[in-house]
Amino acid sequence: MWELRSEQAADTAAVEALVTATFGPGRLAKTAYRLREGVDPVPELSFVAVSTADKQLIGSVRFWPVSVGGKPSLLLGPLAVRPDLRGQGIGIALMQFALETARTLPFETVILVGDEPYYAKVGFARLPPGRLRFPGPVDPSRVLGLSLVPGALLTLSGQVLRAPLNHPVAAPSAAIG
Repeated sequence: MWELRSEQAADTAAVEALVTATFGPGRLAKTAYRLREGVDPVPELSFVAVSTADKQLIGSVRFWPVSVGGKPSLLLGPLAVRPDLRGQGIGIALMQFALETARTLPFETVILVGDEPYYAKVGFARLPPGRLRFPGPVDPSRVLGLSLVPGALLTLSGQVLRAPLNHPVAAPSAAIG
């Protein structure tokens, strides 16, 4: 059994250890990681799964602000689950919980680079090749998207850029009141 909750500052080291154990040091060279460099994740969309038995962190998901074709969007990842607990629904539960919260924020789309059969379970679909242009190499068959607002994914296209460096972004500035 586990519970989901917002990531807290005290979780940072455990989240980083989990991500390293899940993806290894080679992850830092990937294009998706380049979009995260120097940018804080959206705090309202950073969640962890914690074992109810021993309160150990067993899963984590974060979302990062990006721009796609000049429009604010979210980049999902990394999604990490302790390797010995994979296949128990922890990752899916984390994503479902985070996506419900994302729908309350003024973002319209979420993108990621990942395995379609897995992420399709929460509504992600493969985007047509060439629709999004990343700042580095990505496998076009692994570029996925999800509309947070009906139909928003239909017009999403263009260059994917990271948010300004060292600039935490919780939501597009037009929506902050």
